[in-house]
Amino acid sequence: MYYKGKTGIISIPNMGYTKAAIKGISWMSSFKIATRAMSILKVVILARVLSPAQFGIFGIASLVLVFLQVITETGVNVILIQSKKEISEYVNSAWVISIIRGFIIFLIIVSLSPFIATFFKNSNAIPILLLIGVVPLIDGFINPSEVKFQKELKFNNEFWFRTSIFFVDALTAIIFAVLTHSVYSLIFGLYAGALFELIVSFLIKPTPKLEFKFDYLKELFHKGKWVTAYGILAYFGENGDNIVVGRAMGASPLGIYEMAYTISIAPLSEISDVINQVVFPVYSKIQENRKRLLLAFAKTTLFISLGAAIVGGIIFFFPAQIITILLGTKWLSAVPALRILAIYGILRAVSAPASVVFLAVGRQNYVTVMTFARFAALIVTIYPLVVSFGLVGAAYSALLSVVIEIPVIVFLFIKIFIHTK
Repeated sequence: MYYKGKTGIISIPNMGYTKAAIKGISWMSSFKIATRAMSILKVVILARVLSPAQFGIFGIASLVLVFLQVITETGVNVILIQSKKEISEYVNSAWVISIIRGFIIFLIIVSLSPFIATFFKNSNAIPILLLIGVVPLIDGFINPSEVKFQKELKFNNEFWFRTSIFFVDALTAIIFAVLTHSVYSLIFGLYAGALFELIVSFLIKPTPKLEFKFDYLKELFHKGKWVTAYGILAYFGENGDNIVVGRAMGASPLGIYEMAYTISIAPLSEISDVINQVVFPVYSKIQENRKRLLLAFAKTTLFISLGAAIVGGIIFFFPAQIITILLGTKWLSAVPALRILAIYGILRAVSAPASVVFLAVGRQNYVTVMTFARFAALIVTIYPLVVSFGLVGAAYSALLSVVIEIPVIVFLFIKIFIHTK
């Protein structure tokens, strides 16, 4: 195995990609365990301090922020990991793009907040929207060099870096929530996490400068266009149900649905996200060897499937007990939707590794196609099902969307490993 270091190509004897992947999974699993423990504590405390309506208002602001982040996503991080070149060749251009993007998102949120509040029929969302708009401003100045931890398979550094950010965010939100019982505590948590990441990112070399090369800028946009398209479709594929619930049913049902969605998908995504985050740079390095890549994918999918089946089964059979223990009885109306979303979560976790393979071999367009299938199914079914069956209808729509996506994934996968010589 080898990777590029400061002095050139560094050889690492007696350490294959499998061993590197296992080591990475160990570190990132530790990260997920640590952050999940903090997340559970955060949710348990906040669910008892804040109301479903407050969670719903914050959910509206989050939907807007994530949407704008998605439609302005350049795919820089994916390209930096995927590229055979050194990060230092792109870091200045990537930083300039990030700063500009942060200002654009901030201006859009500030200018459109009254219209967004009107769309969701909730004027209380305006101050939250204005405050959350500051987050992308901070994020824009984060040093892009932080991605080198993944690119160079330094997952121990990634562990300490990401865990610290999450801890600062969660601790700040909990402290302010207990003291104020206000939804603004969630915003303060985002501020604290973003500022901490900004400061620490500049301890990572190289340090970016306010300059860019047009050729690199053009290359980043050209390669990242499919990542951007995928992100937009993925956003609506994952949040279209939330948008319709918030618009048609109000902030309180939105808060309840989002909590059910979080409980169903979070533990399952922890399993797939840990592994996918680790295997992406590994897949990228072995992409030319299709047989080796296929074997690695099969192992990854099998491992994720087993974990997803166990965790998802527990959620499916014991939804009321889980909600009562974690959130309290005021959230029990989420039980019917949670049972359906547990199945959705299993299928999403099992199908997730395919997108990592597509990205690793440079088929960003395939990721866009598979996501479009899920997006289209959701768009067609979400509104009539929500109007007819409420939160349960939203859950069924989400489940149908991933059922439609899976055959498309299989077809695209066959094109790569059978039709491609």
